[in-house]
Amino acid sequence: MSEYPEELLLQLHRTMYSIRRFEETVSGLTGMGRIPGFMIHLYVGQEAIAAGVGAALSADDYIVSTHRGHGHLIAKGGRLDLMMAELMGKETGYCRGRGGSMHITSAELGSLGANGIVGAGLVIAPGAALSAKMRGTDQVTACFFGDGASNQGTFHEGLNLAATWELPVVFICENNGYGFSTPRSRHQCVARISQRAQAYDIPGITVDGNDVLEVYAASKWAVERARKGDGPALIEATTLRWHGHFEDDDDDYRSKEEKAAFAESCPIDCFERRCVEQGRVDAEVFERIRAEVDAEVEQAVAFAEESPEPLPEDDASLLFAGGDL
Repeated sequence: MSEYPEELLLQLHRTMYSIRRFEETVSGLTGMGRIPGFMIHLYVGQEAIAAGVGAALSADDYIVSTHRGHGHLIAKGGRLDLMMAELMGKETGYCRGRGGSMHITSAELGSLGANGIVGAGLVIAPGAALSAKMRGTDQVTACFFGDGASNQGTFHEGLNLAATWELPVVFICENNGYGFSTPRSRHQCVARISQRAQAYDIPGITVDGNDVLEVYAASKWAVERARKGDGPALIEATTLRWHGHFEDDDDDYRSKEEKAAFAESCPIDCFERRCVEQGRVDAEVFERIRAEVDAEVEQAVAFAEESPEPLPEDDASLLFAGGDL
């Protein structure tokens, strides 16, 4: 940890805690019926992955997200108030209330969208990377997906194309152990998803997805490698999904013992303890960050609730390119 500047440590902590508080607040609002829809997939427990990858990217790099995508956009610089407004279906949201949770997007931030189709981003990411290569920029695309998505045909198509054309993509598998309710041991034979990189002759590594510094180090290496023109890499980050697959999921397929491990492996608490024990950051600094983020989330909720509803008569103008979205 001594090799990392304090500024980076505080950035990683703020990002992780911002994701946690945003998601916990969304969970509460969903339960009270204040967020429309029911398919809200939360990122609680996986914060270290988005934070570590996000810190390794430049402002003009791209990310391709998933149905569990709030944390990715926050890590890419997303504003909590505009995100909350989008989830509440308000005109002031990132997609003017039309995208919602599973399709939240911000082209300005380089976020090419969350996606309700499992594994869809695995073929979108090489396209974005090809665009960067053809335009002669040094932009890198980070592609997030889950362990279940690694069984889709798009996984093999995307990695094969990126490897063949040496595209600047970093594929990040967020392996939380479950494809919805199916444990990974029942749908895969490989010990590590990162082993599948061998089929495409690209690097594949597995990291502890609950250790934000380990994720950051691996991501920084893969991003710098891709930026130099050395092609894609596959990072598997093992983690734990604290909530059910979505908010109405009873989550009765996981044992009490499994769920008891959540608090012990909390990426935020573990990171704070490590920083304090090694004398890198005072506990009071973390307390101040938490208070600041708490206030920011409260303001985001107020902003969203006070924002206007979309006007139905505007919808038709947003169906095709050239609209105002």
